[in-house]
Amino acid sequence: MRGYDPIEPIDVLEKELGKRIVKLDGNENPYMSSPTARDVLARFPYYHIYPDPLQRNLREALAAYTGFSPENIVAANGSDEIIDLVLRLFVREGQEVLNFPPTFGMYPFLVTVCGGTLVNVPRKGDFSLDVPGARAAVTAQSRVAFVASPNNPTGSVTSEADVRALLDLGLIVAVDEAYYEFSAGTVAGLVAQHPNLVVIRTFSKWAGLAGLRVGYCLCHEKLAGHFLTIKQPYNVNVAGEAAAIASLQDVDYLKVNVAKLRKERERLCGALSAIPWLQVFPSQANFVLCKVHETSSGGKVITAKVVRDGLRRRGVLVRFYETPGLRDCLRISVGLPEDTDALLAGLKEVWDEA
Repeated sequence: MRGYDPIEPIDVLEKELGKRIVKLDGNENPYMSSPTARDVLARFPYYHIYPDPLQRNLREALAAYTGFSPENIVAANGSDEIIDLVLRLFVREGQEVLNFPPTFGMYPFLVTVCGGTLVNVPRKGDFSLDVPGARAAVTAQSRVAFVASPNNPTGSVTSEADVRALLDLGLIVAVDEAYYEFSAGTVAGLVAQHPNLVVIRTFSKWAGLAGLRVGYCLCHEKLAGHFLTIKQPYNVNVAGEAAAIASLQDVDYLKVNVAKLRKERERLCGALSAIPWLQVFPSQANFVLCKVHETSSGGKVITAKVVRDGLRRRGVLVRFYETPGLRDCLRISVGLPEDTDALLAGLKEVWDEA
């Protein structure tokens, strides 16, 4: 099997390139974690003790944040672990999982690890779901459907009507809302009426805790009980749990940072849209997807790979795609205003030298 393609850590890249990195390839939060979380981590006295296997304090804090009962919440070692738990619980070797590419690469990766069979239902040209295609793809072996909303890497949101249509297919529908706080909506309100719905979220993006790996899901209490039974007992470490709880005590601060990133996202989209050889797709996440239209003018030839490599030489990192549905596309994380300035200057330089 092919392994997952991770991004390189910033210290390795800065050593390799010999300069400060403007890191716009991982969708991390440039405003970092909250001051409350950092203070709690500095003073935490119990790093030598195993964590609570049921994460009771974290689930109580999440209940206050989400409006769900703790019995409907499962915490995990990042949202990736929730994806893995869904597959471990419902999919046996050869059973099928619906996937809607282009989308998050962890879905096919973990389906393969779990021995499942991936059934791809490509998205439409506007990156919305092909619900009739999904309906036609369902067989007696179908078990799970994964839907990212906002979708990574397109930034598009799946409508509640489309999610309801998938739920009616009788599968477990896992809606990955990793970028929920940056978007305009959620389908969490459907959990009460649909025991086959799992809503997945994370602290990595909005709360700036990507390095501590804390995620969670909202689901029917019976599903939550099964997830708690099969998960590793100490899956969320004490630092991650303490930082997540502290973040939930500092929501107002974190929401200000989210608002800053949403505002910068609009500025970034506007500036990129002014570049004739870039097509910018609407986004409700903390990143923007652009298609590079191969251009030849006055001897200049530019492609997405040329842009990626040219920016990298200047210390600006963006995500490059060559896969079907994303050919010649770049995904650019929303950063600080000065990061946007460095990106735009780099794009001009890449064009000038092409």
